[in-house]
Amino acid sequence: MFINSSKIIKIMNEIAPEKLAKSWDNVGLLIGNADSEVDRILVALEVTKQVVDEAITRNIDLIICHHPLIFKPMKKIVESEPTGSIVRKLIKNDISVYAAHTNLDIAEGGTNDYICQLLELMNVSGLERTGVEAYKKLVVYVPQTDAEAVRTALATAGAGKLSNYEACSFTVKGEGAFKPLEGANPAIGSVGALERVEEVKIEVVVKADQIDRVLSQMLKAHPYEVPAYDIFSLDNLTEASYLGRVGHLGEKHTLSSLAELVKDKLGVETLRYVGDAHRAVRKVAICTGAGSDMMKAAASRGCDTLITGDVKYHEAQEALQMNIALIDAGHFETEQIYIKKLAEKLEHAFSLKSYEVAVLQSETETTPFRGV
Repeated sequence: MFINSSKIIKIMNEIAPEKLAKSWDNVGLLIGNADSEVDRILVALEVTKQVVDEAITRNIDLIICHHPLIFKPMKKIVESEPTGSIVRKLIKNDISVYAAHTNLDIAEGGTNDYICQLLELMNVSGLERTGVEAYKKLVVYVPQTDAEAVRTALATAGAGKLSNYEACSFTVKGEGAFKPLEGANPAIGSVGALERVEEVKIEVVVKADQIDRVLSQMLKAHPYEVPAYDIFSLDNLTEASYLGRVGHLGEKHTLSSLAELVKDKLGVETLRYVGDAHRAVRKVAICTGAGSDMMKAAASRGCDTLITGDVKYHEAQEALQMNIALIDAGHFETEQIYIKKLAEKLEHAFSLKSYEVAVLQSETETTPFRGV
């Protein structure tokens, strides 16, 4: 089976929809051709010279990374500049690059949820709201004999998904009546004769940005030449997206013991923390990467601790004044651990679709920092 980048991108959008990314971010296919064939994928935190050399050695077609290689607009691509040199080598070796950054942090099951899972946090919720997704209700009238086919088409297109449930619908039986006029090509009945048909009304909810796709699939499955359907906006159903997470520890911890737990779960040798080592902690905020600017949001949610990376001196001082503890587990460390998980998600998705694509994890990435 021919698998191109476009098919891989579709799966990545199911894992971490690009629409979730922050406005300042740069996600998606950054280098390459969406129609190019993909046999081998390398999953990495970021695209460095070492990762590119690894990709060349391992015959990689597509690199899926977390940190965008191209973040700000490039004015020139030359060998003498680090990013330019990397871009040139990627293009020369026909290696594509796809980035999933803040959308992977925000997505359900993304980087922040994974840390919550590792720490076995309970009652997990979002930390800082980044957007709200609207829903619509689609109502369609269909002959009883074709109801199951239409219902299946709706569910396959993504309609009827609510929280942890899918293929949700509501059906009411009734009678439809119509008279085909000259020029009509009715699936049921005859031109000029009033027809009465046992029909059902099927109701499903649909994410607003998916309504066109759902309509297209419904119309293909519907037997009528001119199907009757209604679309309603829903004010009572929205889905918010969040950067960062908030949760409760299942066991009693001091700041010191929580720091040790984080070290163990993330596999880091050392980390820094801000606050009284003996302080009891229970409600924790998580923001992978560099999230110290989430302190106020964490404090407003009643959190006593924020776990993140890249904490600066003045931010640490501010945390002391705000009486919120910080655990700086490292930018690299809080995100790199997810690379294995992402590779597993891709492998699972490929197996469901019978895609014969090899998924490899980078073996060259290490934190740029060294201790003494």
